[in-house]
Amino acid sequence: MAGPWTALPRNFAAEIRKERETLAAEIIREIRQQVPEFSRPLAGNFGAGIQYGVETALAEFADLVEGSGGRTNGQSQVNGQSRVNGQSRVNGHSGERALTDERVRVYRALGRGELAEGRSLDALQAAYRLGARVAWRRYARVARRVGLGPDLVVTLAEAIFAHIDEIAYASVQGYTEAKADQAGAQGKLRHQLLELLVAGAQRPEVERAAAAADWPLPERIAGVALGPLSLGRPASGPSSSGPLSPGSPESGRRRRLPDPVLADFDDPEPFLLVPELFLTDSQVRWALRGRAAAIGPVVPLELAADSLRWARTVRATELANLVPADEPLTCDERLPELLLLGDAPLVRLMAARRLGPLAPLTAKQSDRLAATLLAWLQTNSGSAPEVAARLGIHPQTARQRLHRVQELFGQDLHDPDARFELEVALRGRLLLPPEPQPAA
Repeated sequence: MAGPWTALPRNFAAEIRKERETLAAEIIREIRQQVPEFSRPLAGNFGAGIQYGVETALAEFADLVEGSGGRTNGQSQVNGQSRVNGQSRVNGHSGERALTDERVRVYRALGRGELAEGRSLDALQAAYRLGARVAWRRYARVARRVGLGPDLVVTLAEAIFAHIDEIAYASVQGYTEAKADQAGAQGKLRHQLLELLVAGAQRPEVERAAAAADWPLPERIAGVALGPLSLGRPASGPSSSGPLSPGSPESGRRRRLPDPVLADFDDPEPFLLVPELFLTDSQVRWALRGRAAAIGPVVPLELAADSLRWARTVRATELANLVPADEPLTCDERLPELLLLGDAPLVRLMAARRLGPLAPLTAKQSDRLAATLLAWLQTNSGSAPEVAARLGIHPQTARQRLHRVQELFGQDLHDPDARFELEVALRGRLLLPPEPQPAA
């Protein structure tokens, strides 16, 4: 489709070119006065980019008028219309491509520059609109001076704003491309940082990687082990800022995490590393819903790998079933259990040695007396009423069971070391699944 500038007479280009130098200065002055983001001195690459962008836009508009429509040799202007050999000519050749590749690069560079300056495109778009209004006022005066008819004056306004729309679109493309490039490069750097943290790298190496990835070093952090997504979990949610892990298949479907959260959903055991301040963030909590997640202990940054290891240890056990699927298990509240899970074979060995008196009993008897002994060890005075209250049974029943426990364990109940090992063994009995028995 032909641009509106194709209806303008070609010789009008020479008239507006005479205005370019002073018009460029006026546009830049107005932009600096009315757009706060551009009010600083136009020095260095910043100033050169703005100056060159304005001059390029004005030159290109004149080129469009001259090259796309209007009169050739022998034309005359009559009442705002162009004539060629007596024929009325309003539309020239189509000019479907308004911006040349070289000039598109200029406008894309302006968009990229806005991202590099840490701004959104709002300021640049405001500058474009302001520049178009200033240009229109100047060109309208030129049009009246050269006798351009009313219809073509209207077309001139349409052409100016259509041209600025194309420039703005090119800048949006440049901004978007730069943002994608930045996200891709930053994503790779953050993934490298993630690998260093999980590998337990030394602090200086982590600091260098964090600086390269533009990741603010937190004082304390927690590893989060993620389970598979449950069927009842929503597949998507309202989008928000912050990246997911590079190349994550979930990045298009999951609610985005806060920027400081590092994530790897592609790992065979997907996980997050979450700075302490973001553990209560609604976006993080939303991401954990329905994932049977375990949040490792909050630790200094140097222990991030340990926090994740502990979270994975807890998530792989039946502890993960003790909380609803839409609530994560918090290891900070389960440190004793975490200690026991750290060396399951040793805990089982201790149980085999200390809980031997329960072996001859039936499974039901063994479970009852094990629960009674653990309750007795965990009460203040070990009285029958306290044990009964803890187990939810009648005090007389508790006395009978405690008597049987005394018969089975004897002097071990009065030895502090034996009592400690008994409690470890009994807690481990509840935490760890029974070992598979060899076939007969």
